[in-house]
Amino acid sequence: MTVNTIPPVDLVRQYKLISDDIDRAVLEVVRSGRYIGGTVVSDFEQQLAQYVGSSYCVGCNSGTDALYLALRALNIGAGDEVITTPFTFIATAETISLVGAKPVFVDIARDTFNIDVEALEAAITPQTKAIIPVHLFGQPMNMTRIMEIAQKHNLYVIEDCAQATGAKWDDKIVGSIGHIGCFSFFPTKNLGTCGDGGAVTTNDEAIAQTMRVIKEHGSAQRYYHDVVGINSRLDSIQAAILQVKLRYLDRWNEQRREIAQHYHQLLTPIPGIQLPQEIRGGYHVWNQYTILVENKSNPDTTTRDNLRDKLQEKGIISMIYYPIPLHLQKVYQSLGYQEGAFPVTEQVAQEVLSLPMFPDLSPEEQEQVAYALKDYCS
Repeated sequence: MTVNTIPPVDLVRQYKLISDDIDRAVLEVVRSGRYIGGTVVSDFEQQLAQYVGSSYCVGCNSGTDALYLALRALNIGAGDEVITTPFTFIATAETISLVGAKPVFVDIARDTFNIDVEALEAAITPQTKAIIPVHLFGQPMNMTRIMEIAQKHNLYVIEDCAQATGAKWDDKIVGSIGHIGCFSFFPTKNLGTCGDGGAVTTNDEAIAQTMRVIKEHGSAQRYYHDVVGINSRLDSIQAAILQVKLRYLDRWNEQRREIAQHYHQLLTPIPGIQLPQEIRGGYHVWNQYTILVENKSNPDTTTRDNLRDKLQEKGIISMIYYPIPLHLQKVYQSLGYQEGAFPVTEQVAQEVLSLPMFPDLSPEEQEQVAYALKDYCS
């Protein structure tokens, strides 16, 4: 078997397939002289809103800013609590802190990597203002249950869809179910641009308008400022690229699903490894294909880390999302969480390993990954 280096994601392959469309879209913006705002951005906002199934979409600088704008628009701040997961990228909790509120974490379910919905209600207090469910790795959360809990306790729901553009729960695309949906267009996302970018979706016109004002320095009319805002624009060039890529998104997500199924076939059964699954009622879009590697080594070096090293020796680059849960990060020591607070999250953090996953990953490359895994585990 020929051994080739297999990256976790290959953006160059994707670009080569649609390079003519991308180049044409970018050059049109460059030649127009309109690099901030304009119809390119507004057209993309309309297209994404239509795709998601929301009434409004507001483009912004990043997925982090999308979360920040959502929290600001809902007047969440000092004295408020927002429930989310400790097993996600820090932006989810970071933005809660940035508006002056307190992140409250709930343990995850091992089979989904998402918040354990049945443990969520116990974390609600009189100070709770919102829930941020994260559709991690492209796996949608049980939004039916989330919305039931939110309605019961009069809470807002902000969907973190950064890794799940196009994922569905009960045939509804994520970002259209909660009060606000937040998207990241970081290059490695399912819908990624060639730089930073983000967007928020909502069915509430007042919320959409508030977010537009905040992201434009707190200004609804140029040079007239009503609130303290930020500069969070989606660049016209990035919007043009996203318009092109949005046309391919469903095809790419289907390719990801096919790759995930092929991984299932190749890697079943390998002792000591738990494969990810799609939950009933959900449509997984596989931003990551993340296995769990049972830890049988000494505390100084986990089985997962050994496996990762062995894969790299064979030219296979895997990733660890995320090695340290948020509640154990130095920045959140003040919240008072101790080791053992969220045992599932902490164990999963020691066992997760994300294998190469992108729409253009070939069957032969997957077989190379599977061969290396089987060789190690045997």
